[in-house]
Amino acid sequence: MQQRPPATPSYPATPSYEDSGAIPGTGQGGRLGAFRALRHRNFRLFFVGQLTSLVGTWMQIVAQGWLVLRLTNSPFKLGLVAFSSYIPLLLVTVFAGVVVDHVDRRRLIVITQSCLMCSAFVLSALTWTRVVRVEHIIMLASFNGLVNAFDLPGRQAFLVEMIGGNKEDLPNAIALNSMTFNGARSIGPAIAGLMLMVVSEAGCFFLNGVSYLAVIWSLLEMELPAHQTHRFGLTMLKRVRDGFAYASHHPATFNLLIAIALIMGLGMQYSVLVPVFARNILHGQARVYGFLMAAQGIGAVCGAVVMSWRSQQPPQIRQHLVAGACLLGSAIIVFGLSRWLPLSFAAQMLVGAGMLNYVASTNTLIQLFVSDELRGRVMSLYTMSLMGLAPLGSLEVGFVGQHLSPEVAVVTAGAVTLVSAVYLISRLKVLAAARVAC
Repeated sequence: MQQRPPATPSYPATPSYEDSGAIPGTGQGGRLGAFRALRHRNFRLFFVGQLTSLVGTWMQIVAQGWLVLRLTNSPFKLGLVAFSSYIPLLLVTVFAGVVVDHVDRRRLIVITQSCLMCSAFVLSALTWTRVVRVEHIIMLASFNGLVNAFDLPGRQAFLVEMIGGNKEDLPNAIALNSMTFNGARSIGPAIAGLMLMVVSEAGCFFLNGVSYLAVIWSLLEMELPAHQTHRFGLTMLKRVRDGFAYASHHPATFNLLIAIALIMGLGMQYSVLVPVFARNILHGQARVYGFLMAAQGIGAVCGAVVMSWRSQQPPQIRQHLVAGACLLGSAIIVFGLSRWLPLSFAAQMLVGAGMLNYVASTNTLIQLFVSDELRGRVMSLYTMSLMGLAPLGSLEVGFVGQHLSPEVAVVTAGAVTLVSAVYLISRLKVLAAARVAC
């Protein structure tokens, strides 16, 4: 029987993982192979299936942004669609974390991926028949956000199961998972930019729906021990409080969650206006928009490769954390000021590299800190922090972009990111003193 953690646990700052100089289980020197996590069959299946599915997802993201711009020609409406997809995450994710901790995670992810597949087919049909309106897009974006409130923390917590609970391979699995996401970001938008000129947005949405079959197949093919479900019934609020109690009493986790909320919820929302930059400032068409998004993915893949090859000792992880945040903020500002297409491409690549290093380092540290019994709830808080401020950020970027200028909106987002990076630098001693869960 799984024991429930105390409501107000104590998380001492010492002994820190700096005391031993290595993450437990990383072996001599702690240096992990760049693709070490792929030795686990379940993770290999997920790696291939998710890469295929995420290519489709990024095709839909690009096509949806272009469709909204074509229908409305409004930066604010772009922000409103993003707001609609994020707000369910803010409202539901903390409760979803309790579900993730008490159900079969594989079955949960199969259900969420199936729901997202159906949503993509519906949007494709609406667009193909030319009856689609921005209201339809907003409703489907809200539905997708609700599903993702369960899917995102579920997938993050499921990583440990796919590598057999081996903490030694966890940092590498997280880096490769990020590489998959951003590898798809480099491929999907480029394909979408070309597909928009051939089969319109509807074809991109349809191909995204088909791509979900790959990840569903990979999940069903995995060999996993039988999962024992646990009832939580009326204890839902108590278990939600346990997750919040952990985060509030563990200073390192608390500071990481605050920083990622600001950077991803406010800073990274500049991407809402990338379609506007592609068409109105850089004077390109859908292909330029797709290539701008692809450049971000290429940069992220390069950053993931470097991160996978480097030692995963705590000092290196913190270096990636701070360097990634600083690079991300600087590159966003450069993109906002650029009027030259090659410079914009270069800035997008640096954005991708910085974001990958920052987000993967945050994810790795939080997953190393937390115990398995709280993993789903803490990763739901991570997901909420990752996207919780995004509804406000997307509306703010869209509003400023429409009433002042897109350039001002993007530069402001970059400045917020740099300020958050300074905050992280000021909290490095807290991160260094944190305990790793055994």
